[in-house]
Amino acid sequence: MSYQEYRPSSFQILPPVIKNILIINVIFLFAQSVLRNAYNIELSEFLGLHYFFADKFKVYQFITYMFMHGDFFHLLSNMFALWMFGSVLENFWGPKRFLTFYLVTGFGAALTHYVIFYFQITPTVDFVNQYIASPDLKQFEEFFQSGHFKIVSVELKDQVETLIAQYNGMEAAGDKPGMLRASLEFMNNYKDELLNAPVVVGASGSVFGVLLAFGMLFPNTMLYVYFAIPIKAKYFVIIYGAIELFSGIQGAVGDNVAHFAHLGGMLFGFILIKYWGKHHNQFY
Repeated sequence: MSYQEYRPSSFQILPPVIKNILIINVIFLFAQSVLRNAYNIELSEFLGLHYFFADKFKVYQFITYMFMHGDFFHLLSNMFALWMFGSVLENFWGPKRFLTFYLVTGFGAALTHYVIFYFQITPTVDFVNQYIASPDLKQFEEFFQSGHFKIVSVELKDQVETLIAQYNGMEAAGDKPGMLRASLEFMNNYKDELLNAPVVVGASGSVFGVLLAFGMLFPNTMLYVYFAIPIKAKYFVIIYGAIELFSGIQGAVGDNVAHFAHLGGMLFGFILIKYWGKHHNQFY
């Protein structure tokens, strides 16, 4: 029996895994808002996924980041897409398999994003490490005009403004030892900020995996973009994937949208579906 011929014996509009994911995400967003407004605590600093080599990275963040979102509209867009496409898949696959798919694609999305990020920032990290090992004021001054330097956070911007004022003062006074100390302190802080600044949050990676799965299993299903433009699911997935690839290549470090995470969710979803297809006797 083909996927196109499949008809579930019963169809739940809000199947259990989707329902619980929605509930958990809403609870996390509410907790994030309360802690931020009442105690000035950013929950995403603890539950969002930090870069592997950052001080703030914890293994559990590979799971918790999927349930954190930047704001209500970020949550709404992800959960609406998850319900729209994921409810069909959960009814088709069953709760256990759908949850496995959701978590694996979320993990794959995060892994892909930070592997790409590693290659993006490695030249900068190497430059900073070399400077720390052998400081040179000329190189330090050229650093700010080079492609290595990037403002990755508000805190870093404040540090740069403070440094410029101090550095210029010491240069006017001829205090080269002080300039070297200031440059080394800044470079160490810059490295920490560069590694700790990126924080991935949101279910987008898993949602893109779900979208890919829907397009693969039900390729000829008609979707209506903006509720008006008809397009088959398989073409919609291809176009969306191409847009994300282009956006990821064109984007820079610090882009607020993790395009390669979306592609990673689709890639891991594709691999998992192909694996399950070859082991169809294990389908449950």
